[in-house]
Amino acid sequence: MPETDLSLLIDAARQSGEIAMRFFQQNPDVTEKPDGAGPVTAADLAVNNMLEESLSAARPDYGWLSEETEDSTKRMSTKRQFVVDPIDGTRAFIEGSKDWSHALAIVENNQVIAAAVYLPVRDVMFAATLGGGATMNGAPIRSADAAVEGATILGAKPNFDGRFWRGGVAPPVKRAFRSSLAYRLCLVGQGRFDGMITLRPSWEWDIAAGALIASEAGARVTDQHDQQLKFNNSFPKVPGVLAASPSLHANLAVLLEPDLANP
Repeated sequence: MPETDLSLLIDAARQSGEIAMRFFQQNPDVTEKPDGAGPVTAADLAVNNMLEESLSAARPDYGWLSEETEDSTKRMSTKRQFVVDPIDGTRAFIEGSKDWSHALAIVENNQVIAAAVYLPVRDVMFAATLGGGATMNGAPIRSADAAVEGATILGAKPNFDGRFWRGGVAPPVKRAFRSSLAYRLCLVGQGRFDGMITLRPSWEWDIAAGALIASEAGARVTDQHDQQLKFNNSFPKVPGVLAASPSLHANLAVLLEPDLANP
């Protein structure tokens, strides 16, 4: 058994990649979830089954929250919780692109304390512990700083509609996109992009691991109202995410309309 929570997550993320790659570009079975919740593949379920079995066996006293497991109130009475997205960016996985990931986190007292995000096609492992810094393939990473004008911001196009910004005009940034929310947060931590934003309510499993990695790399990561993110909520969603260097984050936060509807 791995000695630390982080090594446990890293090992499990690599095992996840081995399973997912057996399905990748092999026309995996795809099912649409009810209520427009998106697609799920045989790969998502196979990875989830492995993770739930192996992680729960290694840490039987930890709670469990995963996109592909029916939620239970049992996790609310545990000291620590696994928060897992077996495949973050399932649509990218189905399309055969490189930018999907496995996102694994451990939460204690509503904070993420350990995280791993693995992109198996790229063989890139992001990892972090609370107060211990963030790494990519074992090397330290650091977020970048930038002025608002010309900053590179990851986000879906609707987030940059003028109605969400003061004065009715989005800031003069360069927009980019990656399917996996966890990967977007890691790219901010790596310094490849200056920030990321989503104004839609976000499931904890999509953002928990990446949020710690970005923040441990020096970025400020909050919800869209500039409030600290809290995890292991009874309803596991948070109101959007904004991540960037502290100065860029502050400058973007004041430009957002205070009462936002979802894009």
